[in-house]
Amino acid sequence: MRKQPNRIARENRTFLPATPEEVRRLEWGEPDFLLISGDAYVDHASFAPAIIGRVLESRGFRVAILPQPDWHSPEEFTSFGKPRLGVLVSPGNLDSLLSNRTAAGKPRRSDSYSPGGKGGLRPDRASLVYCNRVRELWKDIPLILGGIEASLRRFAHYDYWSRKVRRSILVDSRADLLVYGMGELQILEIARLLEKGVPVHSIRNVPGTCYVLKKGEKAPEGAVLLPGFEEVLQSKDAFGKAFRLAYEEQNPFSGRPLVQPSGESRVVQNSPPRPLSSEELDAIYELPYCRAWHPRYDAAGGVPALEEVRFSLVSQRGCFGECSFCSLTFHQGRVIQKRSVDSLVREAELLTSLEGFKGYIHDVGGPTANFRVPPCDKQASAGACASRRCLGPEPCPRLRADHREYLELLQRLREIPGIKKVFVRSGIRYDYLLLDKKTNFLEELCAHHVSGQLKVAPEHASPRVTRLMGKPGVEVFEDFARRYAETNRRIGKEQYLVPYFMSSHPGSGLQEAVELAEFLRDTGYRPEQVQDFIPTPGTLSTCMYYTGKHPLSGEAVYVPREEREKLLQRALMQYWMPQNYSMVREALIQAGRRDLIGRGKKCLVPWEERDGGNAPKKSSSGRK
Repeated sequence: MRKQPNRIARENRTFLPATPEEVRRLEWGEPDFLLISGDAYVDHASFAPAIIGRVLESRGFRVAILPQPDWHSPEEFTSFGKPRLGVLVSPGNLDSLLSNRTAAGKPRRSDSYSPGGKGGLRPDRASLVYCNRVRELWKDIPLILGGIEASLRRFAHYDYWSRKVRRSILVDSRADLLVYGMGELQILEIARLLEKGVPVHSIRNVPGTCYVLKKGEKAPEGAVLLPGFEEVLQSKDAFGKAFRLAYEEQNPFSGRPLVQPSGESRVVQNSPPRPLSSEELDAIYELPYCRAWHPRYDAAGGVPALEEVRFSLVSQRGCFGECSFCSLTFHQGRVIQKRSVDSLVREAELLTSLEGFKGYIHDVGGPTANFRVPPCDKQASAGACASRRCLGPEPCPRLRADHREYLELLQRLREIPGIKKVFVRSGIRYDYLLLDKKTNFLEELCAHHVSGQLKVAPEHASPRVTRLMGKPGVEVFEDFARRYAETNRRIGKEQYLVPYFMSSHPGSGLQEAVELAEFLRDTGYRPEQVQDFIPTPGTLSTCMYYTGKHPLSGEAVYVPREEREKLLQRALMQYWMPQNYSMVREALIQAGRRDLIGRGKKCLVPWEERDGGNAPKKSSSGRK
């Protein structure tokens, strides 16, 4: 059994009640809100249910958490009694299908967000299962759905696991409101209105929420009409158009409401919520979290996901890197929202007092660690551009690459008594780093903040694929790798790059997969794990995967859908493994690259051993 973390925190702070007994001890009578989560309850600011619960508590609301209930019966759902104001539902930190299923649809054996890492404690489509169970019990109670599953499935979406287009999760869940994005502003406003006695079906103007129009109710003035569910179900062009229209309105400063018909219903998305100020983010992250899993999980050895973040700092939200396959565009957004340096220093000082802290801060970052300032002056007041990206595949001429504030933060953290080392382990954008001419950030990073290996994500080597991914060309990665090696030599460090690559992304056929294999051959990189593209709902890459077109340009995109081709692309990324030789040969022959089979210096694999490792005579078909 693991040692219990954060005993100091447990002695001085109190968990939100997560059992009926804990509610009874508080003598509440009933909670104001019941928060149902697909994750185990970890009272730490890296876990969304803990943040929402603590934010509500800070405004005087009584919140009880029901983590990972047994959904097969109503017993656990009613164990706290009927909450006074409403029920909040979140699937947890991940989409439940992504958490439960592999890319091939097979059940995952483990779940780091569950006690002891045990799998199977949350249902597939957790949001729907929990919401419908609540509706069976309390037909009239305000029911609010949030979390990443709600954000990414709020419109008609392609569902990879069922291989079909599904309607908005709001319609299927029978929830009254859907909160998209991070949710603090929305949930506080909803709670305030419910406390005042405003009926939930009258709450219509909260930014960052969605609702279903009642019969005879008018859509918001100026709303953009999306192709309806029935239309996108029949037409991939309509699906792409719906994605494009929604994508263009995700700016919190100028985004208009959206309306999507769905049968007899109409789903309305209000404009995105405003970005949080540094003061507001500081207040959220300095709430009295216990920084531990709930004691009910001690016997199981705790919740593994805590170990990754227990001694890490979240310094900002949002990402203007906008990789096509990333869900952040439709969840956290592209606008940078940062905590103050002083707040992060205070949290680091707190970490030094916790049991188990050995002097190492494991990470300081966010979705992208080195995005601490807006990419240009325009974004702070007008948000991100709908018509172009900041970085990929080419940097915007207005982009301002600046690491000065991030360097100040890292330097101040290093000076705190009791801190031996401050690591940067969340991803950095090396293309952004190379554009910074104001600082010596790369040298500082190598000298003080790398733990022997630096993980970066070039993702692919084919220019066609990287462009569709929204990533820079591989030549930018090669430039960074060269400078990284030179910097480490100069300062006397032996540190390595660990690049991540992805197979079977839209645009990647066998020809492009061979390009990646040749790049790996020439550079000597040997990926131990291969990431296969998974089309998660709500991303630009998933829209390309389903429609075969880029939704913003209309460009036709090749999509590898057959499982055999995916296997061949994965094998090419690990061509040097003998168990992959047969598939690599098959892939190379299909790609017309027999020249890469044999004993030459440029060859990826030998011919079969029965042929003595030499090229066999061609048959009439031209195959070996």
